[in-house]
Amino acid sequence: MAPSSRDRISVDLRGLKAALIEQARSRGVSPSALIRALVAEDLGPSDPSISDRSASDRAAQSNDRVRMSLRMSKPNALAITQAARVAGLPLGAYVAGLVGGVPVLTRGAERGDHIATLVASSAELASLSRNLHHLTSLLSQGSVRAAQEYREMLDSVAQDVRDHLALASDVLADLRPRRRTTPVVRVPLA
Repeated sequence: MAPSSRDRISVDLRGLKAALIEQARSRGVSPSALIRALVAEDLGPSDPSISDRSASDRAAQSNDRVRMSLRMSKPNALAITQAARVAGLPLGAYVAGLVGGVPVLTRGAERGDHIATLVASSAELASLSRNLHHLTSLLSQGSVRAAQEYREMLDSVAQDVRDHLALASDVLADLRPRRRTTPVVRVPLA
């Protein structure tokens, strides 16, 4: 398990939770903030270099990712977990994709099938590339008769490349969010 960027401890409140919640609410802070303040007050002054170091460690380890907790029925939680597994995505990425309107997720399509289609088309394009390389080798050696076997392939090469690019474009568009996933902050003009 990776070490956390924050110091954590779990405490059994033994019936004090309601009082803690009420006190935090009356002070306008979270229960965690109240507990931190009370513990810091009780422990007295600490070495400032320790708090500075932990703040700089947190800033260095921050990668703009946050933990989020959702409350829902067990069947819904299982359904989301299963859908994320089928999509081959971590749960957070799956939910973010739904919020972002990623078409392959919102239409219930199989993300893996889309990727497999793109991989297959790319493999065909790679095969085409190898055939063209072989053809140029034959032509440079003067093997015109052997090179003529590639005539049919040459007639369709432009369309094959266009088909691949259209397919790749469609697949990539279906794997990309349609909506902005980060909120836009609007500042009123004075």
